[in-house]
Amino acid sequence: MASPRTITIVALSVALGLFFVFMGTIKLTPRLSRDAYNEMKRAYKSYVRALPMLKKMGVSSILLRKSIGALEVVCGIVMTLVPGRPKDVANFLLLLLVLAVLFFHQLVGDPLKRYAHALVFGILLTCRLLIARQPEEQPPEKRILSVNGDEQPLIHEAAPEKGKIKVS
Repeated sequence: MASPRTITIVALSVALGLFFVFMGTIKLTPRLSRDAYNEMKRAYKSYVRALPMLKKMGVSSILLRKSIGALEVVCGIVMTLVPGRPKDVANFLLLLLVLAVLFFHQLVGDPLKRYAHALVFGILLTCRLLIARQPEEQPPEKRILSVNGDEQPLIHEAAPEKGKIKVS
């Protein structure tokens, strides 16, 4: 049976991956929701207006929106379907993307309700990354000492720790 850690990582990966595929698709096409797509267009225009440096670099609101949307779709697919290290890389890229989006929301003065989802999914991405990067717990090996043919656990493992009372 899979460990609770593995189940947690898989569940978070699939849920986060599907969410980012959905959100990226909304940024790329009006097929899922015309209203949401139009809202994304408006929002990204305000982000580019708030950061004139993007305009100077030749980054239009359309390019910014489509780049972020495409990155979300690609990383979401990797998070959902691809095993191993690429999943962690996609997780990290999405986390950086969420931080950039939070920065944009703060820059234009959006109210919390407009970016609360980004905060929640940023926290979930952080949790998934931390859980995935922790080493798998290995059960401690029982060390046995053979004395005159009798097997006994080592003394420091058999005796309770100093200062602790054994309650039964």
